[in-house]
Amino acid sequence: MIPSTYPDDATMARMTARMLLDIRAVHFNTETLFTHASGKQAPTYLDCRKIISHPRVRSTTMDFLTCKVMRDAGLEAFDNIAGGETAGIPFAALVAERMGLPMSYVRKKPKGYGRAAQIEGDMPEGARVLLVEDLTTDGGSKLKFVDAIRTAGASCAHTAVVFYYGIFEDTLDRLAGHGLTLHWLTTWADVIAEARRGGDFDDATLADVERFLADPEGWRAARGLS
Repeated sequence: MIPSTYPDDATMARMTARMLLDIRAVHFNTETLFTHASGKQAPTYLDCRKIISHPRVRSTTMDFLTCKVMRDAGLEAFDNIAGGETAGIPFAALVAERMGLPMSYVRKKPKGYGRAAQIEGDMPEGARVLLVEDLTTDGGSKLKFVDAIRTAGASCAHTAVVFYYGIFEDTLDRLAGHGLTLHWLTTWADVIAEARRGGDFDDATLADVERFLADPEGWRAARGLS
């Protein structure tokens, strides 16, 4: 069912941040650091996958994401919704269901057997595809998925995520340079603000996390981390 009403961007950002905090998808620890996929350590970790296990949060965030994309990109802007392997797959399915559109997914690399496909599902040549993922940091993984979609003969000018880091200055320009517009619900700044309002973490932890987010490499260097 296609949602027909939705709050403004600021309200969706705040509400999404609160939901992520409520389901304990947000992790801050300035002493015992988290190792990210890049191999770098950080005092922050966000587990958007937890959304799929919480029905009310799942439904609300997917309604928000669907409405935001339809408002900003257009109600008739897409023919296919694609999820990026693996975290984007359930979110793409939920958005596709709401928009009444076919769904497919994109592998990180072609599978090494059968058809050696990188695109799974039906994605007709010329289809206008919305790429859906759980989050984006600097946008690098999005470009690889988009290139695979375009190589398959479809077009992809938009990608939508629940969470956008919002700390790397060139991310949006980098995506735009690749012909891609990013749509998101909430950022680290929104989460920090909501965590401070709700008292989810102590002030010292939040202050140190803010220092990290303002200058990740400088924060690591000050602690002798690479």
